Amino acid sequence: MNINQRLQNVIGSLVLVTALSLAVSGQQPASQERITEFKQALQKSQSQLRNYEWIETTTVSLKGEVKSRKQNRCYYGADGKVQKVPVGEAPPQEQQGRRGRLKAKIVANKKEELTDYMERAVSLIHKYVPPEPQMIQFAKDNGKASYDAFEPNKVIRLSLHDIIQTGDLMTATLNIQSNGILDIKVSTYLDSPQDAVMLGVTFGTLPDGTSYAGQTTLDANAKNVKVVVENTGHRRTN
Repeated sequence: MNINQRLQNVIGSLVLVTALSLAVSGQQPASQERITEFKQALQKSQSQLRNYEWIETTTVSLKGEVKSRKQNRCYYGADGKVQKVPVGEAPPQEQQGRRGRLKAKIVANKKEELTDYMERAVSLIHKYVPPEPQMIQFAKDNGKASYDAFEPNKVIRLSLHDIIQTGDLMTATLNIQSNGILDIKVSTYLDSPQDAVMLGVTFGTLPDGTSYAGQTTLDANAKNVKVVVENTGHRRTN
């Protein structure tokens, strides 16, 4: 499995759990009825998304330069899992000669190292998303949870900080009228604050009200790597 496939898998799985995660935390300043409605709305959207297919575009950049861009046609299979079919993927070019093979080996080793680093970063993000109930309770009990209202009775932002590591932050912007997540952001780090890892997920809405992860961005600043996954062109399959 190459670097793009592995990154798509780890980020893709993260997006799916993110879409359902904030609903189960139940710690926002709202009634239990509102929280239940919010959870049901997300579950409904996930169910509705099974009636669609779409194009997933994954772009990997290093030091601001695009290194690869892959597209997959995505849809839900009979087993309930997302199936991905490559779109317009060019066959790999073979290196010729001893120097060519040596260069290819060096490049492959660097890609493997980078992929391992990104998977480690995603593993760290998984500690935040979905949030464990005891983590939310810890934030509340220790004054680490705050709420900001951007539009009264409509849009709020839930913020949790210092929940896994000192200096970390997770936020979710919520539309409490439509029971929808607008975006989720996580800012944390691996071995030190200088080894920052950031995740951002922006959600979109289809004409029938189905929510989906429109764009997911994973930044590993220490490695100057950015991975952007965009989901577009949703089309009903039935």
